[in-house]
Amino acid sequence: MRIVILCIFIFYCTYSSAQTIKILTSGKKTSIRGLSVVNDNVIWVSGTNGTVGLSVDGGEKWKWIHVATFDTTDFRDIEAFSATTAVIMSVAEPAYILKTVDAGETWEVVYENKTKGMFLDAMEFWDMHKGIVIGDPIDNKFFVATTLDGGQTWQDLSQEDLPVADSGEACFASSGTNIRAFPKGEACFVTGGLRSRLFINDEHIDLPMIQGKETTGANSVAIKNKKTWIVVGGDYTQRDSTEKNCFITNDGGRKWMAPKISPHGYRSCVEYLGGNSWVCCGLNGVDYSSDNGKTWHLKSTESFHVCKKAKNGKSVFLAGVDGKIGKLVLK
Repeated sequence: MRIVILCIFIFYCTYSSAQTIKILTSGKKTSIRGLSVVNDNVIWVSGTNGTVGLSVDGGEKWKWIHVATFDTTDFRDIEAFSATTAVIMSVAEPAYILKTVDAGETWEVVYENKTKGMFLDAMEFWDMHKGIVIGDPIDNKFFVATTLDGGQTWQDLSQEDLPVADSGEACFASSGTNIRAFPKGEACFVTGGLRSRLFINDEHIDLPMIQGKETTGANSVAIKNKKTWIVVGGDYTQRDSTEKNCFITNDGGRKWMAPKISPHGYRSCVEYLGGNSWVCCGLNGVDYSSDNGKTWHLKSTESFHVCKKAKNGKSVFLAGVDGKIGKLVLK
């Protein structure tokens, strides 16, 4: 019996240390919330102070770019298509979307919106052509615009087609992942504040996340397939609280389950990695799950805003405050 217990203990210790975070760079005067990983080598990030970062060697070296005339802009999200082409999104009025095709040497303003109250939250692309951007409600309707040409031009949805928000309901521009794409042109997004819901097509699904304050609710959603999704969030003023901070559905949102072991605090981003594996991050650390979100294991106490897996590859990167960028190392 002692041998069996010892073997189980050794297995657990080996398993629990099987993933670590390697810090690739830090110390820049920017808080990064935008992250797009094209492949195992090409990584783009975006953040405060008009800052964009590009690596073409898997994060070992970085080219830091300060977008001309946007020195004080907070670029909360980025979508990259190659080592030369990327689209960045600024948040508040006026809201801007910019595009580069020369690795950040020059940027073209491809969208501008000076509407009072405009606040963009996140972008998502189905492929190199078709994408969507979502913003906080204006006159009780969430803002949505779409592109069919890789972000070169954008079209606002008509007022009658915009999703209707409840009082005190909004989105969090915390990691660029509160909206996610499904195949065949569908997408879903999650909300927080006084009410927390998931919107998909014409459905509005109530979430069991903590809610009721401006600082609470869902921050991020990740998609495994048409039926299995994980939503994370919490209260960003209570970074260590695990109260109603993560829920899983395996039937397309009809039923939601809380994990047996929740992520260890407020989480601003969750990412599906393949198989049964997921990762999420927040202000007090990084959690990893290998059983479809049923149990989460704290892998690092490093603070990160966003985590993303390579679109064409296996590498997983994270980014956060002070220009900090890390890599999930699977041993």
